Amino acid sequence: MSVIRVLLADDQRLVRAAFAMLVESAGDMEVVGQAGTGAGAVELARTERADLVVMDIRMPELDGIEATRLIAADEDLAGVKVLVLTTYDTDEHILEALRAGASGFLVKDTRPAELLAAIRTVAAGESLLSPGPTSRLIARVLRAPSEPPTTGGPGGLSERERQVLALVARGLNNTEIAEALGLSPLTAKTHVSRIMGKLGARDRAQLVIVAYESGLVIPGDG
Repeated sequence: MSVIRVLLADDQRLVRAAFAMLVESAGDMEVVGQAGTGAGAVELARTERADLVVMDIRMPELDGIEATRLIAADEDLAGVKVLVLTTYDTDEHILEALRAGASGFLVKDTRPAELLAAIRTVAAGESLLSPGPTSRLIARVLRAPSEPPTTGGPGGLSERERQVLALVARGLNNTEIAEALGLSPLTAKTHVSRIMGKLGARDRAQLVIVAYESGLVIPGDG
C-alpha cells in the first residue's frame, strides 16, 4: 500500500500536534514534517519530498498563499499538492490560494474523518472544492477588484466541454459529471483533461476559477 507523505504547516503548535496525531492514526499516511511558518513549509517541502502539504493561510514570515505559490512554481516540487485551511467567515484569500496553486481547501474545524478524506482526495490528484462554500467564497471575492485570470477563457470550448466545465465548477467529480450528462466516467475524465489542456489550467481548481470569472457559472446559482 502506498503511503501518503504529509507535511503540516500551521503557526499554532497545538493545531499541528492534533493534526499530526490524526494523520499518524491512518494506516495509509504519515507526517514527514511540521512547519510553523510559510517559509518553513516551503523549505520542508523541498527537503522532505512530501506528497501533500496541509497549509494554513495565516502564518508569520510568509503566509500560506505565498508559500503555496512558491511550491507550485518550483519545478522540482511538481508532484507536491497543497490543501489549504480556511475559515469561511473570516478568510477572503481562498481564491488567491487557488490561483497560487492550491488543489483545494477545507474548513479548519473540519471533522477528523473529513480531513483524512480530503488528504486522500487531493493526494490522488483530484481537487477538493465543496460546491456550496465555493460559490459563497468566490461570490464575495469577485465583487472586489482582483488580478487577471491565470488561464484563458472558455470561448474556445465546445458546447459539451462548457457543460462539463460548469459541472466541475459546481464541485462534481468525474463519475457525477458522467451521470449528469449520460456519459461514461472515462469520457467525462477525457473531457476534463482536454478542457485543462485548452485553457492551460494546472488542475480542476483553476477550472473553477475560469468558470466563475468568465461568467459561465454564476456564484450561488443552482
